[in-house]
Amino acid sequence: MNKPKRVNPLALGLLAVLCGTGLWPNIAQANCDWPEWQQFKQAYISEQGRVIDVSDARKITTSEGQSYGLFFALVANDHATFERLVDWTENNLAEGDLTARLPAWLWGENEQQSWMVLDTNSASDSDLWLAYDLLEAGRLWDNRRYQLLGTLLLQRIAREEVVDIPGLGVMLLPGKVGFVHKGDSEAQDSWTLNPSYLPPQLLARFARLHGPWQAMQASYQRLLEGAAPQGLVPDWIVWHNTNGWQPVSKAKAETKTEDKAENPANENADYDGSYDAIRNYLWLGMLASDAPNRETLLALVQPMADLTAKQGLPPEHINSRTGHSRGAGPLGFTAALLPLLTQTKQAGELTQAQRLTAAEFDEQAYYDSVLRLFGEGWHQGRYRFNAQGELQLREQACQN
Repeated sequence: MNKPKRVNPLALGLLAVLCGTGLWPNIAQANCDWPEWQQFKQAYISEQGRVIDVSDARKITTSEGQSYGLFFALVANDHATFERLVDWTENNLAEGDLTARLPAWLWGENEQQSWMVLDTNSASDSDLWLAYDLLEAGRLWDNRRYQLLGTLLLQRIAREEVVDIPGLGVMLLPGKVGFVHKGDSEAQDSWTLNPSYLPPQLLARFARLHGPWQAMQASYQRLLEGAAPQGLVPDWIVWHNTNGWQPVSKAKAETKTEDKAENPANENADYDGSYDAIRNYLWLGMLASDAPNRETLLALVQPMADLTAKQGLPPEHINSRTGHSRGAGPLGFTAALLPLLTQTKQAGELTQAQRLTAAEFDEQAYYDSVLRLFGEGWHQGRYRFNAQGELQLREQACQN
């Protein structure tokens, strides 16, 4: 397969600046191709529809990767790839039926060199994105099967991954198993949560449907305010029945059969915001201009935008309680922060956009590539979310 041609960086940068003004529907014909999507498909998606994390020696596939791949296929109006991704996900992560069970989060080669599910636990952020992708594909492409599959999956998420936490409210657990911790008494109960698992656009889209989603919108803002009092969000946070918000134990970030996040018991133990937390700023930066509570939410994370503008690069690790940071974030962090810098009119926007346009697509950096497609794709105006969480595609204008 021939590699797709690379767009001139200067032309792409100009297009990005114009798109950042909100005028993207008027310049849709300027660049309807998405070279980065074609490169992502070539580097990370198999012919069968498996998103492969090539940065992991085991060549694993996660439900996260599948859900993100589906979103990008939807933005690119790539029906064939979307269908392959759905089929592979259902057949391999959900035992052939996404309506009957939540998908397992981890698939790969075991010690006996057999390819199979390696961890049967779920990852609720991926599940939310899967449901969203299916619902929006059903709406945009007038596909009843996707609409029904997304609806039934969302109902299962509500039954198996949602809890009503005393003092906090209706909340999404990071997975079906391992995040509720029972103490010696009810007062000692606690819950491990991940703020980045709750994109507000997705909650807005689901809020019109039957279920806990409208109530969860209010709980999400309480979660963000409690977890990030300095405006810097941690990867993980614990809600304790008696003591309220508590930092996650340095010994273990999450409880699954196999860790999905980095274990913070290392040299970065005092720095609790990094590769998971970066997505919070991405989701908030992509809020519609008329989204509910937008100004409050953007103001809450303004310190990260300020810190990035001041340093010239986003930090790789932050201490959410002290505001201290260390290291320069990789290219994906730049892409993730680009929408927030645009929305908050930070001077650092141009610097970060130039860093992206000057960089070649990395075929060995799955997570960076994901963040790049999200952040740079939004900045180029390839998609938007409206206040109701619906996806608005520039690709539709390209076909007119």
